[in-house]
This record gives sequence, structure tokens and C-alpha cells, in this order.
Amino acid sequence: MRIKSLELNGFKSFVDKTVIEFKQGITGVVGPNGCGKSNVVDAMRWVMGEQSARRLRGKGMEDVIFAGSEGRSAVGMAEVILTFDNSDGDAPPAFSEYAEIQIARRLYRGGESEYLMNKTQCRLRDVQDFFRDSGIGTKGYTIVEQGRIAEIVSAKPEERRVLIEEAAGIGKYKARRREAESKIKSTEQNLLRVSDVLGEIRRQINSIERQAKKAARFK
Repeated sequence: MRIKSLELNGFKSFVDKTVIEFKQGITGVVGPNGCGKSNVVDAMRWVMGEQSARRLRGKGMEDVIFAGSEGRSAVGMAEVILTFDNSDGDAPPAFSEYAEIQIARRLYRGGESEYLMNKTQCRLRDVQDFFRDSGIGTKGYTIVEQGRIAEIVSAKPEERRVLIEEAAGIGKYKARRREAESKIKSTEQNLLRVSDVLGEIRRQINSIERQAKKAARFK
């Protein structure tokens, strides 16, 4: 599975619909300072489910919507569509039968947002699970920012291990284990509450039985 194309519309400096095609092999995005190269990377992070405006070089998430410029009015929505070529069938099991997989994210100036997978609305969680199951993620090895390589080299062993685990697809199992442990803990707490309720019911039953026996003796 590989990235086939990236479509931007109203995202940061890309006010008009722009489609970037990624061919087989290495693709380079080049241009002078300020032409929007970093915004291409931001768009990829964003459509993958990034929730931190700071990591997208903004103060608030609404900063990803084109805010207007000299001669161009602000727009009301930002949209990014990431299309994958899955001709090798390496996508997560739920999508392995699709030749192409399309992930889209929209944000409206009013604050409403949408996520779509193959043009069907879905949850942020579904998008995150897809990228986690495929070994791709907003914090993984796939996207390396300027200065990030130096950070990885100088990172502590446990920090570097997290990146390696995500790249190897191990992170998804650890995340699901944490979810399962959380559910088990919640279930155990519920069982304790049920046990307390049952204990109280038994005490009430015993009390009622004693009262019934006393009442029977006075008949």
C-alpha cells in the first residue's frame, strides 16, 4: 500500500483545489521558501487525524482553513483527501479487497468537522485505527519533519522504541491491550458494585424473613 495522491482544497495556502500525484519510487516536493511545501506535510498529518494545532504550526485548528489574502477572500471549509494505491493488498483486513482507499477530512469555519473513508462518513477513531493497523501514523516513521532526524538519533531508548514499534506494527497491539485492560478494570469495578448491592439485598431479605417469623408467632 502506498500513497497515490493528495488533494487539498481550502487548506492553509492551498485555497484552490490542488492535486499532488505520487508516482512509484521517490517523489520530491521542491520550491522556494514560502511556496507551501511544509503545508503539504501538514495536510498529510491533518488527514491522518492529527489533533494538535501546534504540531500543525497553528494556534487553533481553524488556522488550517484559508484565512484570505490580498485579492482572495477567506473560505469556509478546509478539505484534504489522501488516496492510497492498495493493488498489493497490504491494507488492514477490513480494506484489503479495495484497489484504492480514500481518507478525507473536512473542517468548517463554524467548528464542525467530518471524516470519511471511501466517501462514507466515519469517526476519528476509525481513521486512527486504519493508520495504526497499517503501521502509518501521525507520529510514526512515515512523516519526518525538519530537525526530527536529529531528535530521533538523540532520543532516549524508550522514545526510540515507540517509533520502532509503530513502524513494525506492534504499537496497535499494545494500544488494544491497554484498551482491554481498561475494560477489564471497569468490569471488575462493576462486579464489586454488584457484589455490594447483592450483599445489601441479602441483608434486607434476612431482615424481612426474621420479621415474617416474628409476625407468624403472634398469629
